[in-house]
Amino acid sequence: MKIRIINRSNNELPSYSTEHSAGMDVRAFLEEDLVLKPLDRKLIPTGLYLEIPEGFEAQIRPRSGLAIKSGITVLNSPGTIDADYRGEVRVILVNLSADDFIVKSGERICQMVIARHEKVTWELSDELENTNRGEGGFGHTGKN
Repeated sequence: MKIRIINRSNNELPSYSTEHSAGMDVRAFLEEDLVLKPLDRKLIPTGLYLEIPEGFEAQIRPRSGLAIKSGITVLNSPGTIDADYRGEVRVILVNLSADDFIVKSGERICQMVIARHEKVTWELSDELENTNRGEGGFGHTGKN
């Protein structure tokens, strides 16, 4: 799949780290280092602008290495970039650690996954088909 992209940063384009990676690494585009204090959240620019095809979205997800090593994650995960959005891709990072974290320009801050989605048409009904789970809620599956 080809997607048109404008790169106004001096960073490389989002890319896959391995042959079978689902997500592409996306980098911060900053004029100067940014300090993310504990429990602080900031909108991080990337300098990227996308033209996503209709029927697809770009999902913004945390990087597992940043999460486990530094407590840094994407706040609205996964974030969705819709096909009709043409603004800059920006990422909401949050620091869930007890230590300051410095975000540097060019640092890999998240992953981007391009995913197909469907449009729904609701069919109003008075009842739903029954399943084994039925109305079992969170943590219910596999329990008697």
